[in-house]
Amino acid sequence: MKNRILGRTGVNVSEIGFGAWAIGGSWGPQSNNDSIAALNKALDLGVNFIDTAEVYGDGKSEKLIGEVLKSRNNQVYVATKTPPIPGKWPPSPYCKAEDRYPEEYLRKNIDERRKNLGVDCIDLLQLHTWTRAWNSNPTPLDVLKKLQSEKKIKHIGISTPEHDQNSLIELMRKGYLDAVQVIYNIFEQEPVAEFLPAALEHNVGVIVRVAFDEGSLTGKYQLGQEFPADDFRNRYFQADRLDRTVTKVERIKEDLAKLMPANSYTLADVALRFILAHPAVSTIIPGIRNVIQAEANTKVSDMPALSHIVVQKLREHQWHRGIWYGGK
Repeated sequence: MKNRILGRTGVNVSEIGFGAWAIGGSWGPQSNNDSIAALNKALDLGVNFIDTAEVYGDGKSEKLIGEVLKSRNNQVYVATKTPPIPGKWPPSPYCKAEDRYPEEYLRKNIDERRKNLGVDCIDLLQLHTWTRAWNSNPTPLDVLKKLQSEKKIKHIGISTPEHDQNSLIELMRKGYLDAVQVIYNIFEQEPVAEFLPAALEHNVGVIVRVAFDEGSLTGKYQLGQEFPADDFRNRYFQADRLDRTVTKVERIKEDLAKLMPANSYTLADVALRFILAHPAVSTIIPGIRNVIQAEANTKVSDMPALSHIVVQKLREHQWHRGIWYGGK
């Protein structure tokens, strides 16, 4: 497993991290035994970065991580996320930062995150969403600075609002953020225009989420496939979205078949190597829910980089599809 520096934190993190949403729930049946085995296997294979959040099973994911880390000697960097007080998601331009992330709430919530993880100081606390409307007066970040000085959190970050990821660029330029979490994959390439260059210029760590486009870029979905009602993917791929996506994925496979030796890389391997080709990226956090996925994802770090020709071809598959959650 190769490591990269997480921006100005100076921390060496594994190129492939552990995305811990699925072990908290919302992605179909998941046993605690499978979750614990997946975490242990990933750590055995060199993963030293884990990303979780309160909303991943209402703290369940955090508690499982805390339980596993208590029994290990690994130096592991854990990032978690605090959501805003319930309201519009994503926050509307009329939401007030001090209403959605008031200081008393942040303090109480972060104490809960520390308790669940079993730590006195959180390595990276990320606000779970943001809105451009708060950039002129980002009071929640000032509160996090206080908590940083009180040694309750080490580093500060934000997970981008998917509809307006570039809203964090101004905060990066002003020095508010140590790390950012962004959606970047073969379909979603808009961050290359301004977001990733800004992170590189201002030495902000970049954590990439949704590397597989919620699983589609592994190539495992089929036309007409359905998900359980309580599975997140049932909403993400509602109506005709999955069939449209599967059709796009098949076109990627066709291009790769012309450019790469047969059986040299899986589509999932290519999806991760494409992201690692950008120098701003610190780590990728694919969802890992079992030992097989831990082995498959971590091996990619030691695979050869994609050729320039392949990367150039994959750039052609950028897909502007608007906001999924807004319906058709």
